[in-house]
Amino acid sequence: MSKPGRAVFLDHTSLDLGDLDLGALRERFGELVLHASTGPEQVVERLKGAQVAISNKVLIDASTFAACPDLELVLVTATGTNNVDLAAAREHGVTVCNCQGYGTPSVAQHTLLLLLALATRLPDYQQAVHQGLWQQSKQFCLLDFPIVELEGKTLGLLGHGELGGAVAKLAQAFGMRVLSGQIPGRPARPDRLPLEELLPQVDALTLHCPLNENTRDMIGAHELSLMKPHALIVNTARGGLINEQALSDALRNGHLGGAASDVLSVEPPVAGNPLLADDIPRLIITPHSAWGAKEARQRIVSQVTENAQAFFAGAPVRVVSG
Repeated sequence: MSKPGRAVFLDHTSLDLGDLDLGALRERFGELVLHASTGPEQVVERLKGAQVAISNKVLIDASTFAACPDLELVLVTATGTNNVDLAAAREHGVTVCNCQGYGTPSVAQHTLLLLLALATRLPDYQQAVHQGLWQQSKQFCLLDFPIVELEGKTLGLLGHGELGGAVAKLAQAFGMRVLSGQIPGRPARPDRLPLEELLPQVDALTLHCPLNENTRDMIGAHELSLMKPHALIVNTARGGLINEQALSDALRNGHLGGAASDVLSVEPPVAGNPLLADDIPRLIITPHSAWGAKEARQRIVSQVTENAQAFFAGAPVRVVSG
């Protein structure tokens, strides 16, 4: 059985804003070294002699594993493991564990937040007040932007795991009818509607599925054309699921009632992303913050601690490679 030794957290400020309790995690190791962030050229140097690497988004590739023979365990402080070369980890006998389900309440409420903001035209009314339009109104209220109720509307879900289920429960509390769609590349199920059948029926669509070769650009110009002109789209999953140019075109053309996304295809976004143009109506962008509630981030710390403890006890959990 391996014994805990030196652990290095390569980008701890991507998780901890100074508001989390890391005490239990520190107790798992003989030494825990925290780096606020780590550049590509610093990874090998910082992991030399470490038995455990902890990373959120720092890339740990084949060359890192080759140069750091003491590594036994990689703890990913997220669900996605695209920042770790899993094949190289296996080749070098390194176990990789991730975190799962930690952000369900946080992301689910953010999804409903965005859906409600679109339905009530919250950004438009907030801007109108800031511009003094309410103050200039001839009556007590300002109703310049059409508001719709969620009750009685149909929500389409793409991705019906733990997170999709949580969103469905919240939507049903608002009186919405929920339909589930078939994810491309997955076996057909009688309770999942193909996109061609799902999209024309829904008043709102939310995405909760992973990004892979089957789901990239899953919602493109054709799929958007199938939707009702007043339909709303919310994406709190991955930016590449929706073709960004097609979405911006549909909003400019008035084909959709609105869209909101917590994710973009490249993050942080670079100049030229179609959804960052300032002339797109009825669009809300949040900075990949849906997962970031303190409670959710503390759950990550707890799961990373559990993963480390289980590994050194000889019964690893949440293993994605090993």
